[in-house]
Amino acid sequence: MTTPEERARQGRAARKNASRSSHGAWIPSADRADPVAVLERQGADRVQELLPVRYARMAASPFSFLRGAVAVMAGDLAVQWNTGLTVQLCGDAHLLNFGLFTSPERGLLFDLDDFDETCPGPFEWDVKRLAASIAVASRGSGRPESAAHEACRAAVAAYRTSMRRLAGLGELAVWYEHMDTQGLSKLIGSTPNGARGSSASHAAARRMTLRSVGRLTQEVNGVRRIIHDPPLLEPAGPPDIAALRKIFGDYRSTLSEERRLLLDRYHFVDAARKVVGVGGVGTRCYIVLLAGRDADDPLFLQIKEAVRSVYEEHLPAGPYVHPGHRVVAGQRLLQAAGDIFLGWMTGPRGRAFYWRGLRDVRGAADVEAMSAARLRSYARLCGTALARAHARSGDRIAIAAYLGGADTFDRAVADFALRYAAQNAQDHAALTEAIASGLVNAAGPDGAGSADGAASTGGAASAERAVEP
Repeated sequence: MTTPEERARQGRAARKNASRSSHGAWIPSADRADPVAVLERQGADRVQELLPVRYARMAASPFSFLRGAVAVMAGDLAVQWNTGLTVQLCGDAHLLNFGLFTSPERGLLFDLDDFDETCPGPFEWDVKRLAASIAVASRGSGRPESAAHEACRAAVAAYRTSMRRLAGLGELAVWYEHMDTQGLSKLIGSTPNGARGSSASHAAARRMTLRSVGRLTQEVNGVRRIIHDPPLLEPAGPPDIAALRKIFGDYRSTLSEERRLLLDRYHFVDAARKVVGVGGVGTRCYIVLLAGRDADDPLFLQIKEAVRSVYEEHLPAGPYVHPGHRVVAGQRLLQAAGDIFLGWMTGPRGRAFYWRGLRDVRGAADVEAMSAARLRSYARLCGTALARAHARSGDRIAIAAYLGGADTFDRAVADFALRYAAQNAQDHAALTEAIASGLVNAAGPDGAGSADGAASTGGAASAERAVEP
């Protein structure tokens, strides 16, 4: 068995692969792929009528573009020297993929909440994506680069100091590490609906669940049905309903016995196709409404198509052949409190899917509207949460030793983030120009066509969040 001292030496030795200061560099490679072409290739196997919605959402702002352009950034990260210190990557650790939600025990937690791109890879790729998103958000608020640099440093410093703290803990202590409600209150001001403590968490969870039902459903002949809001939310037709009922049985078999018993206490009510996120628009996604004891005891499950992670073409083959298994295993590794309804299966035409419960309490910050001080605090919170997630799957002792006690890595990644934010702005401009010239078709969130996607999609991001529980 390798001792902690040997693991620390391995971490320091990784500085020969990629020095800490080397992470500050960003020079586009001479053969860098055209970002719009990358997006179009990625969309080839998606639902084609939804792609204009995806492009419109990405065109809304440089931050929206960054959210959807994870495939572009993956290619850019892959050409840089890396540490070789592997963790289970979130794969898309930007600011809005962290959130406040309830654990199965109904406690409020802050954690990562998107795992479509998860796979094993160098730890710094997640850190750089987080820092880049902070820089882009700060630029979007019109702040000077010095403020963006400070916020990025705050996030990376929180990651580094948290990893060093976790390196000194035992295995079970790290596994059960989480960010509790009291700590969250200090960092983000309040919890959803002002809820604090266990009993308040239960009450907040019920209010949010019923609010989601009210927002996503309507009563038709005395029965709850999912609202028709095309193209964002469209009730599934009879063929889709039949397919969903079949794959529901297959999904059920992937759950443990006690969770199958719980699921069996609900009955199927309705299903709909749902457009979610920015980068994921066009992948096949459905929500299923189930009812338990009565109509006031709802359960929403999400069925989402899982495809190859954008990082997999740049990394050695991972342990999971089934993309749905990859997503589920990654989420279970990274999250402090797992979703009890996580499962995966193969659907029609051999497509891979995974199932999960829709979060019933979720708080996400409006990062571009934050003050500079609040953005720094939120950035530190995200850096801390990311370190906790990485410490569960990677060698935290080696990573901590690589990072060291000085702020060399912090400053370098902040430098990279500002440089990459400028690159992201250029890539966003390339997309808006392609839309304006007619080379790329974009549509507003209501599905209407747009001759000028950059000008007409300013509300796309807010419209998306308005229909997301």
